[in-house]
Amino acid sequence: QVQLVQSGGGLVQAGGSLRLSCIMSGRAFGYAAMGWYRQAPGKERTFVAAIGRSGVVTNYADSVRGRFTISRDNAKSTVYLQMSSLKPEDTAVYYCATYNRPTYVDNLQPAYWGQGTQVTVSS
Repeated sequence: QVQLVQSGGGLVQAGGSLRLSCIMSGRAFGYAAMGWYRQAPGKERTFVAAIGRSGVVTNYADSVRGRFTISRDNAKSTVYLQMSSLKPEDTAVYYCATYNRPTYVDNLQPAYWGQGTQVTVSS
């Protein structure tokens, strides 16, 4: 079955950086777009970033554009989220996701989810 296993995250001070990783197994990683989402306490899960199968095309939520970078290594079946200039409002559980398409389009729903990773940014 498809599995997405996340690592990274933790506690960081405002202005700091963190990197999240997500390794996928059970499907052909190089054929699928990948994404990251987050869910803050008491709020809905929201889109953060996505990357097409080739790694060339990326999409970002306005709230993270210029601070977060999504990337992928198809040889390692891994997608990354590099987070910089972190703010307290970035505090959330972050989820990686895979889609049933090679490229991301607005409001595309993921096919599978990772287990979630807590990111806490202190002020």
